[in-house]
Amino acid sequence: MWDERYSGTEFAFGKEPNDFLRETFEQIPTGGHVLCLAEGEGRNAIFLAQQGYNVTAMDMSEVGLTKATQLAKDRGVTITTQVADLADYPFGTNKWDAIVSIWVHVPDTIRHYIHTQIATALKPKGVFIVEAYTKDQLETDAIGGPPASQIERFGSLHYFQSELTGLTEIIGVEKLRMVSEGKRHQGLSAVVQFVGKKDSK
Repeated sequence: MWDERYSGTEFAFGKEPNDFLRETFEQIPTGGHVLCLAEGEGRNAIFLAQQGYNVTAMDMSEVGLTKATQLAKDRGVTITTQVADLADYPFGTNKWDAIVSIWVHVPDTIRHYIHTQIATALKPKGVFIVEAYTKDQLETDAIGGPPASQIERFGSLHYFQSELTGLTEIIGVEKLRMVSEGKRHQGLSAVVQFVGKKDSK
């Protein structure tokens, strides 16, 4: 599905970074190593590379990451790409200064796996930055998010607060906000935003 979605010349979610990431990236230690989950065509990874971070973009779509590599070249930066599946992705230990999860909607089992890896994978003072649609998105007229048949894939502040052990919550909110990212994400949308930080020990 994702290879097909990314196969055209148009960028499905645009070329500009997510607004919440733009607002919060300075929480990431300067010059740090950042992992962008399910990064698709690379817009967020490239933005972070432009801010001086060492960025790895992982996604299951080789087509998307090929476009990401070209867009990075066009913008004069370099990113590392990895074709991988979040279901068994090796996050590592004390490896990342930040992990970024923008619109990553996966089944419960994969979400639980990801959340058990975050604190271990982050370096001390590392941060986890998340924006996702909540199930209230189904009650809006906005474009974006999983279909109603995949309701378990929606995000929830409760999930992050209860499942992410080892992090201190810096930002945690569910709200409505305007989203405009390519043709695939448009309108007044129901989202959850979360930033958690690993302690310095």
